[in-house]
This record gives sequence, structure tokens and C-alpha cells, in this order.
Amino acid sequence: MDLDSSKPFSTNPVLIEVVRSGYLESIHRGSVVLHDAAGNVRTFGHPERKTFPRSSHKPLQAVGMVRSGLDLPPHLLALVGASHEGTKKHVETARAILATAGLDDSALDNTMSMPESPSAAYEWAIEGGRSDRIHHNCSGKHSGMVATCVAAGWPTIGYRDPSHPLQKAIYATVEDLAEEKIAATAIDGCGAPIHAISTLGLARAFRKIRLAAPGTPEARVADAMSAYPFLVGGEGRDVTDLMVGAPGIFSKDGAEAVYGGAHRDGRAMASKLDDGAFRANGTVFAAVLHSWGYDTPEVRNWISYPVYGGGKQEGEIRPSKEFLDWLGASS
Repeated sequence: MDLDSSKPFSTNPVLIEVVRSGYLESIHRGSVVLHDAAGNVRTFGHPERKTFPRSSHKPLQAVGMVRSGLDLPPHLLALVGASHEGTKKHVETARAILATAGLDDSALDNTMSMPESPSAAYEWAIEGGRSDRIHHNCSGKHSGMVATCVAAGWPTIGYRDPSHPLQKAIYATVEDLAEEKIAATAIDGCGAPIHAISTLGLARAFRKIRLAAPGTPEARVADAMSAYPFLVGGEGRDVTDLMVGAPGIFSKDGAEAVYGGAHRDGRAMASKLDDGAFRANGTVFAAVLHSWGYDTPEVRNWISYPVYGGGKQEGEIRPSKEFLDWLGASS
């Protein structure tokens, strides 16, 4: 099965450039999809390429869980779609999800990890803590998965297996939301299945989730994540900052430089950087938000991200002129 995973997309445009002391140091090529409020689509690069959305997949998975019977209050549901920093607040919320189903940490079968947040990792280590499952950035998703199994009457043992009823339900949901067939299934970093879809399909999925009628599984996920941005990421994370600075937006970042986002009015986006450079991910989304009329401190902070040398800013990570010109045609 050819996902073009070994073929460099040399014809994709440069989205982001890295400048140090006035010298162009690096470039990041990729593709972007934009929907306007009416649903008209514009593309930049090759978004038809199918790739693994990584954690940008989580809102789609969360919709599949809610469709299967997961019923959580918004603050808990937000963590199901999160890649969190492992702070005490995040861990307490994950355990609260488990408690709704009468479960505890032992029900989890995700990868073990220290907290992603350096300060949270330091505090946990000082307390004698070691890598475990509840501090992993995907523990909210996995807590939601096992809680869904309890709600649906499915076994929690083996919930990560692609043949498990939970994963079959998520698979069907992804195809429904993306409006395309899944090209391949692999194992994500946390151990759960991940499904390859196009960047076009990811943008369609985010738009459908955001535009769904109030009270539907889709709307519940979008509303929860946009209402609790700290739980979706954490302090200093672009996904958190940009939802705070762009009211009405629901979004999710993903490893290997994937992003999805949508506005209540129907505007939506998805992007993928070919080299997987996560450092440039927030800049892509901030540039899109700026083209949508958001000029808040959070958007400005992420649209030009500093490059340091000797403890001082010596350059920036910024959108390319080509990308800005293309975005300007949509504003």
C-alpha cells in the first residue's frame, strides 16, 4: 500500500522559513486546505496525500467514543481529545474520567511516560514518581476509550486491538467524518490505532464536527475542547494559546506537524508539514487564523516564533511570503 511516505514532496510550497541573523537557515514545505464559511475549498500544495494525522485524529476518535455511549461532562470530554502536559490538573481529570466508569489507572494500556511539562516532570520526580500510564499525554484519550467500553458493554481488556468493537466503531467514524476510505492503519505512539487519511479529509472532518447540531456527539466534542483549551494542551502550547486567542475556534495539533481547526461559521483548515517539524506547526495555524481576522496577542506571538542565539533573539520562525500571499487571497 503506497502512502507516498518515502517520496519527498519537492513540489510542495514552502510554508515556513527559519531565519537566523538575517540568513535563511531552514525551510519547511507542506500543504494546507482551507474551507470558507460556505464550504468552498482552496488548496495549497498536495493535500490529497494520505498521512497519519497523529493527535489531530483525537477529536475524530472522541466523536466515535461519544457515538458509542461515552457520556461525560465537557471538562472531562475535553481531555479525551487532548495531548496534555501531564500536570496535576490533567492527571486529576484523567482519573475523573476513569472514575465515571468505576475504573482506575490499572485499566489503562497506553505507553508509559513522564509528564510532558518540564515543571510537572520535575515535581513528579521530586515526589519519587516514575514513568507511568496516567502521566502520558494520551491518557485522557485512553481513559475515554476504556470508559466507552464500560458504557457499551465491551471488554476493557484488549481495547487497543484494531479488531476490538471500540476500534471498529472509531474506524467507521473516521471514514464517515473524513468522507473517504482509510488508506492504512498503524500503531500510534501511545499504542492505539491511527488511521491514514488525506489532509483534505482531515479538514472536512473538522468542519463537520464544528458545524454539527447542538447536542450531537460532534458538537459536544468541539464545544468541550474549545471551552477548556488548557486541558487540550497546557501552558505554553500553541493549541491552547491559539484557542484562547481565537474565540469560536476548535482545533487540535498532532505530531509530525499536522493541524486541524474549524470556526463556528464553517471556516475550516488542515495542514501537514512534509518534514514533520513540530516547531513550525503553531506558526502555520496562527497564519491561517490571522488571515481569518484574528489579530490577538496569542496569534501574533505564534505567527512569528523567536530563534535564539547567545540568550538573545537572533531570528524567527515565520510564514513564507508565498504562503502569506496565498492566505491574503482568502482574507
